[in-house]
Amino acid sequence: MQHLQFQRHRRLRQSANMRALVRETHLHKEDLIYPFFVVEGENKRNPIASMPGVYQLSLDLLNTDIKEAVDLGIKSVIVFGVPHDKDEEGSSAYCDHGIVQRAIAQLKEEFPELVVIADTCLCQFTSHGHCGVIEEGNVLNDETLALLAKTAVSQAKAGADIIAPSNMMDGFVAAIRHGLDEAGYEHIPIMSYAVKYASAFYGPFRDAAHSSPKFGDRKTYQMDPANRLEAMREAESDIMEGADFLMVKPALSYLDIIRDVKNNFSVPVVAYNVSGEYAMVKAAAANGWINEKETVLEKLLSMKRAGADLILTYHAKDAARWLDEGSNR
Repeated sequence: MQHLQFQRHRRLRQSANMRALVRETHLHKEDLIYPFFVVEGENKRNPIASMPGVYQLSLDLLNTDIKEAVDLGIKSVIVFGVPHDKDEEGSSAYCDHGIVQRAIAQLKEEFPELVVIADTCLCQFTSHGHCGVIEEGNVLNDETLALLAKTAVSQAKAGADIIAPSNMMDGFVAAIRHGLDEAGYEHIPIMSYAVKYASAFYGPFRDAAHSSPKFGDRKTYQMDPANRLEAMREAESDIMEGADFLMVKPALSYLDIIRDVKNNFSVPVVAYNVSGEYAMVKAAAANGWINEKETVLEKLLSMKRAGADLILTYHAKDAARWLDEGSNR
């Protein structure tokens, strides 16, 4: 074999410390955003069958759950609300005493340093399950914008540190930015769900948030999974309208899009590791088909490697524990 000439790449893989020395991508607890669902009532810890380990929590149990996340080193959370009452225009989304607003205020009082992000959409709050105002079976874009701005202002008033609109209406960032500025919240950043695909991976979330549409689907406002250039147009529009973060949702099947967004824009990029991606791992792990810890950390690393600065994931607390153990080596 003396005459062969080849590179010895294995030299840099000889030990755990050597591999750590040359590691290109790192996952940190500060990268993780922990999502949770809050519901009306008391002493409620409702398990979500399609998302093992995830619960709907009432406000009296919320602080205990969030303290666990904070103690693990997680710095940011995102609030999803499940209201008791719904109507055609989702009025409980922008009520100052709505479930999301009360959760935000409670968390900021108990954990003032925690970054609390508010999901800003109407689908959980509307009786029809769509993300906007309905007329003759159609989602009205411009009429919806005013309600989204009202929702964002009410969330900022409650103490939200970041507004995260997820509705995919045209002009939603511009409308929310204008509404926040007019109300005196110029300092509140917008984490736009800029690139949100009409994905099959959202099913478990809709169980958790009770947000399945009562008719039709969301393909007239969420993106076609086949499209790549459209993602750049959506992201560019949101930047021009005032977005401070760009989110790609889902993450795992759209790593190429995360990389495109990272290469083309200079704001922080967020990957949403969605409910279906979470549920598949949990189901496979429960059947003994995969090693859950190694699979989750590899999956999250792939999102960081693709270009994500932050990852919104239901695995956040488990991942934080495993990172403390040094399991990302």
